Amino acid sequence: MKKLAPSILSADFSKLAEEVAAIERGGADLIHVDVMDGHFVPNITYGPVVMKSLLGKTGLPFDVHLMIENPDAFLEDFMTPNTEYITVHQEACTHLNRTIQHIKSLGAKAGVSINPATTLATLDYVLEDVDMVLIMSVNPGFGGQKFIPSALDKIRALDEIRKDEGLNFEIEIDGGANLDNVQEIAAAGTDIIVAGSAVFKTADIEETAKQFISKIR
Repeated sequence: MKKLAPSILSADFSKLAEEVAAIERGGADLIHVDVMDGHFVPNITYGPVVMKSLLGKTGLPFDVHLMIENPDAFLEDFMTPNTEYITVHQEACTHLNRTIQHIKSLGAKAGVSINPATTLATLDYVLEDVDMVLIMSVNPGFGGQKFIPSALDKIRALDEIRKDEGLNFEIEIDGGANLDNVQEIAAAGTDIIVAGSAVFKTADIEETAKQFISKIR
């Protein structure tokens, strides 16, 4: 089943719990948590305190995306009863296999993300170990960017690798998804679709989430 993971990076933080409740009513499957440190990417977002403020206010699992340097030092901070996925960037991990095993040892599913200019070949030796691969369809750092079409080629190629090698990791895409392109994104082989401003910057967040769900299922 295709999953929708709205990114709270685009939410109104003055009414975060209210807007998260709206996506939950709309059928969203996950809360995508974009964490940026101002070093790995040119922006600073928020840390675990903001994410943990949602505990007890939503039943949705957290899909944590760490766009930070030295992620191993912070993995425990993002582990909560709601944390389902923790994703790190291949480009930020010196010892990627070790980081993947660290995430799993904490009880979360391990994801690895690659930037638009990074090839799938960099993941050759970890695909058997990961639970999810996140393909960036924008250059990370800011919300609301335009979708990079070549990301679809990566997804199709990754889906073929998954089928050929009998692997069962999920494929996620992050960046520029909207109601106009989400069906094509889903059809390429994507399992989890992250959408930020296309959900949270609309007049009716709940209804928009429902529209996304109807298009990907």
